[in-house]
Amino acid sequence: MIRLPLWPRAVLAMAIMVSTGAHAADGKTPPPVLKALQAQGLTDVQEFDAGSSVRGFAGIVGDEPMSVYVTPDGNAIVGTRVDAQGSRIDAKKMDELVIKPRAAKIMKQLSESKWVLDGKPSAPRVVYVFTDPNCPYCHAFWEAARPWVESGKVQIRYLVVGIIREDSPAKAAAILGAKDPAEALTRNEKAFSKGGIAAEKTISPEVQKQLDGNLALMMSLDIQGTPGIVQQGADGKLSKFGGMPRSGGLESILGPK
Repeated sequence: MIRLPLWPRAVLAMAIMVSTGAHAADGKTPPPVLKALQAQGLTDVQEFDAGSSVRGFAGIVGDEPMSVYVTPDGNAIVGTRVDAQGSRIDAKKMDELVIKPRAAKIMKQLSESKWVLDGKPSAPRVVYVFTDPNCPYCHAFWEAARPWVESGKVQIRYLVVGIIREDSPAKAAAILGAKDPAEALTRNEKAFSKGGIAAEKTISPEVQKQLDGNLALMMSLDIQGTPGIVQQGADGKLSKFGGMPRSGGLESILGPK
């Protein structure tokens, strides 16, 4: 995997017990302790029935689901409840309230972004890949995916970015600004060993906006480099992969040949 240079990486430190000194919540309004957690990065908060002893809330921190249990004294326990057998009690609720809705939201963002199609539009399996025209691992993925793409089983939607080398943005612009971006992407991959597609001399404002949008989306998903692979499984959950998949990994992303 080619990593994006000099990316700031946010680090979230979440305390297991957060104290606010508040009185017991009335069961109708959000307890004040949630504000402390939201200030530390908790988003997409949804309340669920956690029984009579605590109030349960589901949320997201970055990409990670988080359960919050507010006790009668106004404090919050952050973590996972398990039963006597060690099974997660609220796993199904977390799936329904935050994990699947979050995945659907991200897939909508990806579908509405500027991507370049590789494969047939009718292919049933959709995979999104952030790619740089100069990335050797992206090229390796493109080559390895040929059997799935050419058989019509998978369509890969490439979000082109320019982050690796000095001429990466200009090469990315040559693809995105082409009359047929799909043909230009294919041309870059077929000529990869010879330097790939010729870089544009200038980048139009429209194409620059597309490049900026793809990079911003890549960063918002906390994808650290290319290729960055995103897909939604049959269970509705999101899967992200960084780098060229190892042996056997392609099947988990693209399905059986």
